[in-house]
Amino acid sequence: MASEAGSERRSGSGRARSGSGTSRSGTGKGRSKGTAAGAMRSAAAQLQELLGRPPESVSALRPTDDGWEAYVEVLELERIPETTSVMGSYRVTLDTDGDLVSYERTRRYTRGQIDRRD
Repeated sequence: MASEAGSERRSGSGRARSGSGTSRSGTGKGRSKGTAAGAMRSAAAQLQELLGRPPESVSALRPTDDGWEAYVEVLELERIPETTSVMGSYRVTLDTDGDLVSYERTRRYTRGQIDRRD
């Protein structure tokens, strides 16, 4: 695993597959990966496979010209009390088939931290 202070990035031919059993043939009809809900499930499942940690939530999702981009929140270090646990926010890029193309940790924060907008 990369250094805790730095961000992590993975891409290339080592693509993970979610194993959801959805069809990839035809016009895309019936493929859950073409929907926002399918993209959320796919991003979370593939990131879990790579990191070995279950995602807590998908905090953002948007379609792109090449597929989907999602932000997935992952518990990285559990502490007591829970509000001091360390979370990681990961940007996950999926192609049009729902396969993970890259991921990058963009932020680390404590669970109890609230974003402040100025």
